[in-house]
Amino acid sequence: MSTYSKKGKGWRYDFLLNGVRYTQAWFKTKREAKQAETDKRKEVLEPPLAAPTDMEFLELVNRRLDHVRAYNSERHYADYRYMAKRWGQQWGQLMCSEMTQEMIEQFLLKRNRISSFTANKELRYLRATFNFGKKKGFTTCNPTDGIDFLPVEKKPKYIPPPGDIAKVIAVADRDTQDYLYTIHDTMGRMSEVNRLTWDDVNLKDRYVVLYTRKKRGGHLTPRKVAMTERLFQILLRRHAERDLNKPWVFWHTYWSSKTGAKCVGPYKERKKIMRTLCGKAGVRYFRFHAIRHSGASILENNNISIGTIQRILGHENRSTTEVYLHSIGDAEKEAMAVLDETGAFFTHGFTHGNEHIN
Repeated sequence: MSTYSKKGKGWRYDFLLNGVRYTQAWFKTKREAKQAETDKRKEVLEPPLAAPTDMEFLELVNRRLDHVRAYNSERHYADYRYMAKRWGQQWGQLMCSEMTQEMIEQFLLKRNRISSFTANKELRYLRATFNFGKKKGFTTCNPTDGIDFLPVEKKPKYIPPPGDIAKVIAVADRDTQDYLYTIHDTMGRMSEVNRLTWDDVNLKDRYVVLYTRKKRGGHLTPRKVAMTERLFQILLRRHAERDLNKPWVFWHTYWSSKTGAKCVGPYKERKKIMRTLCGKAGVRYFRFHAIRHSGASILENNNISIGTIQRILGHENRSTTEVYLHSIGDAEKEAMAVLDETGAFFTHGFTHGNEHIN
């Protein structure tokens, strides 16, 4: 008998199946014990299917987008979304397991027609998407494994001379001048200045707090940057003239593309304005980030230590800061002077040799 009762305790089931004993106690009624036995037999004879290890590629991309939006900067999310739309048109009907290394390589070669930088960026983001899927257990494949980055022809970044930056600021309206001076005098990222609020401005001790997501883990990380006298005067004026209902130092009124309504809020992107201002000033086009590079080079030229520059820029790694330093330092100049002196000997010997041949 597979179900039985014991006085004072209740009912239990007890049965053998394929040489294995299964038992459980104590149930209040025989019906409960029989139902539990039936469920157990079904579980043993029909084990649950393994968790799925594949999903539609478009679903994976959307889940990754949600993750990026929560943990990364708005700029990173915007870049990801822009590429995700292209991937959806390309592979939106496929399962992750149906995507092959060959089809991705063909896609990257087409993107390489624009530039190797563009193709490599697509590869980085695709690889991160599939690695995210593997980590979360959505899929077991990553068809980008084994795909190498395309060679990139690296060129020195264009860094505008201080005179050109001054010309651009001169042709801007006062609000934009304040914005550009804030970027220049803090060497902050555009996104950091965009999210600057009055709570981040300490006029008494003359510093601002900038927040960035360019850290491992996606957390907003603060750093203090001392004000220049010029920045202090700008923020002092703006503080006196501020709208008490607006927490941001820089804000604008705009039409929302989602709701179609008029909104007020901080800036997200201001890329177009630099092309307009550079054209108006008659200088070579540069963007906000070039102002940050320019400030780093100026500090280096004035013998500010790389550690100090690194802290002002908000870099975790010294190697990142070194990318920003474009000037040729005194040590390099002195080294080449030694080579120049050596070269004088060779020039003399070469001239003498020619005279001998003649």
